[in-house]
Amino acid sequence: MTQTDTKIRLLDAAESLFSQQGFTSASLRAITTAAQANLAAANYHFGGKEALLSAVLERRLLPLNQQRSDRIDQVLAAATTAGTRPEVEALIRAFIEPTFAFRRDKNGSSEFISIIGRAMTSADPLVRDLFLALVQPLFSQLHQALCQALPQLTPQLIFTRLFFTMGAMGHCICFPGMSQIFNGNSASNPEDDIFMTNNLIRFVTAGLEAPC
Repeated sequence: MTQTDTKIRLLDAAESLFSQQGFTSASLRAITTAAQANLAAANYHFGGKEALLSAVLERRLLPLNQQRSDRIDQVLAAATTAGTRPEVEALIRAFIEPTFAFRRDKNGSSEFISIIGRAMTSADPLVRDLFLALVQPLFSQLHQALCQALPQLTPQLIFTRLFFTMGAMGHCICFPGMSQIFNGNSASNPEDDIFMTNNLIRFVTAGLEAPC
């Protein structure tokens, strides 16, 4: 068994237990037991539970953030080549589509999303602050791009509307089953997900482009 195998098992176990119990309740001993490792291995690879949490978040978020950042850059580059302002819908699509694609990925994403859902509603700010620190550069990139797309609006107003956008997207990502309240449909399939993605994009685009 290699050190890499042990590290991956610790990350998987931590993601699962943080998802089920929350960061505070999930003990490092329980994580190492689930990973069939020992406390010394956890301290060797991560240095403690908070560092392990950071590694869990980075493992999922950094690749996703890179995808979203690259797509935003592509929209900006296309606008520059065409000599026009970037389109709001294209920027929002670059941000939202990879996020929903991540949710459809069965490789641990549901547990990771549960961690983020807990972070946004928990009284303990640690997970939330670590998450926000990781998404802040991407948020700033998107905000600056939207300021180029919407020069008639103030940066502060765009920031506020982008904050609303993040809330709407987070709600759709973390609580997809809420649609059952309205339509009684308990089944989730890719077509429904694409429908939600496209309508969320149209919804937040209209809100961002609304007059002052």
